[in-house]
Amino acid sequence: MIRKNAERLYVRGFTLIELMIVMTIIGILASIAVPSYQRSVIRAREAVLAEDLYQMRHAIDAFFADNSRYPNSLEELVEKKYLRDIPRDPFTGQVETWYIIAPEATSEGIPVPGQVFDVRSGSDLVGLNGVPYKEW
Repeated sequence: MIRKNAERLYVRGFTLIELMIVMTIIGILASIAVPSYQRSVIRAREAVLAEDLYQMRHAIDAFFADNSRYPNSLEELVEKKYLRDIPRDPFTGQVETWYIIAPEATSEGIPVPGQVFDVRSGSDLVGLNGVPYKEW
């Protein structure tokens, strides 16, 4: 004779309230973490921009020291092996958006040969320090 157990087994699970509390806590933690993450991504892009500008300005100065003139384009720096490649602007994501500053004439009014005296970012954004990237 097989005797059936009259007791019912209850499977314990999470209630809707418990799940909602956990989801609320996860949402609060995410709302705290996301702005911090975004700020660190911007800081990383700013560090890349600062390094790219430093390397390009260093290459322009080295070109001037070797040739007694400024380069006519950023491509000329690559052709003459002063740069491996023109870096991408970390904020625009493009190579073509670099803003080129031509050299000014000397105090005697003599034009300085070449077209590239300085380079700046073409981004319209403002850095975390309050200075627009195109003024770095």
